[in-house]
Amino acid sequence: MNNIKHIEAELEPLRAKLNNHKLYSTLKTINDVKIFMEQHVFAVWDFMSLLKALQNHLTTTTLPWTPSTNPSTARFINEIVLGEESDVNELGMPKSHYEMYLDAMQQIHANTSQIGQFVNLIKEGFSVNEAAFKVNLQPETLKFIQFTFDVINTNKPHVIASAFTFGREDVIPDMFFQIINQSETNDNSYSKLTYYLKRHIELDGGEHGPISLKMIETLCGNDINKWNETLEVAKQALSYRLSLWDSIANLINSTIEVEA
Repeated sequence: MNNIKHIEAELEPLRAKLNNHKLYSTLKTINDVKIFMEQHVFAVWDFMSLLKALQNHLTTTTLPWTPSTNPSTARFINEIVLGEESDVNELGMPKSHYEMYLDAMQQIHANTSQIGQFVNLIKEGFSVNEAAFKVNLQPETLKFIQFTFDVINTNKPHVIASAFTFGREDVIPDMFFQIINQSETNDNSYSKLTYYLKRHIELDGGEHGPISLKMIETLCGNDINKWNETLEVAKQALSYRLSLWDSIANLINSTIEVEA
């Protein structure tokens, strides 16, 4: 069994939990989807920092410019950045996926004030933790993005690539399929969210997922320590996602109980 197959086999129990999570069956009304999006938007936001960290490591972003040591991985990351930072929305207008997600939130009248205040504080120079405290971010949502930046701060490309590949690219298509399949996202009032989800399934489940696995192989090579670190971080990434999903499902259920 090669290293990638070994990691995927080790992750299968966590992925099964994720694909069968109770969260998906709670997304029954537009209010449920609002609560989901108001927390999940922070994962949409922090994904870009994960991606940009890889771009910094695998391409040349300093001056004077020098060639990348691995043009294949550089091309892959640059393509992902292009798609994530300046994709086209359902109207053919260039927008980042984060901005497309905000548009989808606004379409269903979800509250974007918390994420808006958070990002503004980041722009003003506050740290992630300081900004999160000021906007009173949910604990599990904060833990999720703290893990992302802990990974980034390792400055280890293979570790960052692990969280990116196994915690995002390799698992997002399955997660988003469950959201589309088990909620009422086919309603026209969700059209922007449906477009966003299907766009990710198309991109991540198509070329991005397989190429990201090749990136892992390139970065780890024959270094057993790197492979072990990659597996450990992959497990942590999925565990933090499960905790985030638990928290959002509990928020939705607690709101239903109050309304009842």
